[in-house]
Amino acid sequence: MKVAYVFSTSGHTASYKLGKMILPQLENGNHGVEVVGMMFFDDNTYSLRSGDPMGERLAKVAKEQGILLMLCDQCASERNLAEPKPEGGYRPVGTVEGVHVGCFPDLYAALSTNMPDQIITL
Repeated sequence: MKVAYVFSTSGHTASYKLGKMILPQLENGNHGVEVVGMMFFDDNTYSLRSGDPMGERLAKVAKEQGILLMLCDQCASERNLAEPKPEGGYRPVGTVEGVHVGCFPDLYAALSTNMPDQIITL
């Protein structure tokens, strides 16, 4: 089964649920499903800042396992993690390697060739 995670709840969602549960399982190869994407909203976007230990680990796993990492464009822009591109849209700034920035249509397009069976919102 393929899943995508949406990290939308404020608080310790990414740092606790992702950092202490999901990420270690992905690193150890025992998560139980194939993760095809992760979308980060609000302060959860800070998890993918360059130099963040959890973000660096996640970037490594995402590259190895082909996991899409995407920040909400407006959330990232408000937190100085994205800037507008002249041709439209946003590009990441100060994030770990491999991060994309966009809105739901961008997420759908990016996952269209590797659609999840379930989307889990945390």
